[in-house]
Amino acid sequence: MTKSYLKSILFLVSILSISCAKKEEIIKIPKAIPFAIVIHGGAGYITKETMSADKQKKYNNALKKALNAGYKTLADGGTSIDAVQNTLTILEDSPLFNAGKGAVFDNQGKNKMDASIMDGNTLNAGAVTGISNVKNPILLARMVMDSSKHVFLSGKGAEIFAEQHHLKFENDAYFYTKKQHNYLLKVQKRERDAKLKVAISTTKIHTLENSKYATVGAVALDKNGNIAAGTSTGGLTNKKYGRIGDSPIIGAGTYANNTTCGVSCTGTGEYFIRTLAAHEVSNLIQYKKLTAKEAVKEVIHNQINTLGGKGGMIVLDKYGNIAWDFNTKGMFRAYKKSTGENEITFFGMVRDSLEIN
Repeated sequence: MTKSYLKSILFLVSILSISCAKKEEIIKIPKAIPFAIVIHGGAGYITKETMSADKQKKYNNALKKALNAGYKTLADGGTSIDAVQNTLTILEDSPLFNAGKGAVFDNQGKNKMDASIMDGNTLNAGAVTGISNVKNPILLARMVMDSSKHVFLSGKGAEIFAEQHHLKFENDAYFYTKKQHNYLLKVQKRERDAKLKVAISTTKIHTLENSKYATVGAVALDKNGNIAAGTSTGGLTNKKYGRIGDSPIIGAGTYANNTTCGVSCTGTGEYFIRTLAAHEVSNLIQYKKLTAKEAVKEVIHNQINTLGGKGGMIVLDKYGNIAWDFNTKGMFRAYKKSTGENEITFFGMVRDSLEIN
């Protein structure tokens, strides 16, 4: 066998090796992550029997408008943090939900609002609590995240910060809704009756409380694989003593981490704080290797429910899987994915859970 012949054989082998290597590289290209957004408008005593067809239509339209705004941001190549912000400002501008314009009244007849937002890429976050007259609390939370060295601002200080950054304020009349004011009067009357030892069944109390967890939240995954989450609320009707719930607390009511997922919660905040509910879902996914559906089910039903808490949460993981669960009669919820899947729904049985792959 001649040297020239051997050289030819070796040359062909090297060419085939390079070709196979390139083919192998092509095969290993990862599948594109679908961008997606999931939102909620609160969990509680939400049933077909308590909602007229007209009211269902109004809630459906409000959720659809917010969902589409966030989805458009993602479809246009925008970031997940912008998608969450754009979605929640629309829900805050609606009088239907307990956030922004529709925020409930505290025991002094004031609208004290909370909000938080988190970037899963950097783990940066911003939150505000106990603020009044700021038109869109989620914008203030975003401003805290982007334009300060802090994470959490409260009360008058947060409002001063909002003024310095030229965020829009509204007077008390803007936040007044007859529905929420009447609800305050009803709650205060029941409280007075209870003090007078008037018999009130546990069922009636729970029905009253569960009907008003209309906190709003959103979680988004953008084309770059970055996750963001945000939550906004007016808190509890007739709240006292400067009470703070889970919504503005990073890790309790809101959490986002590109390693795992994004989460937004709604319900009796004290229980979500005690369990660090949003962060717990992330931990279960990261360390226990649970799916998003399994993790949210564990937290809602085996942790929060066991303690006596009520509510629900939405989850979107790094692969674009969406899950939600709640232990109340219903939860306003919706999602939209680049795969074409989408849904807006309100009702469901206790232990209703879902995972969309």
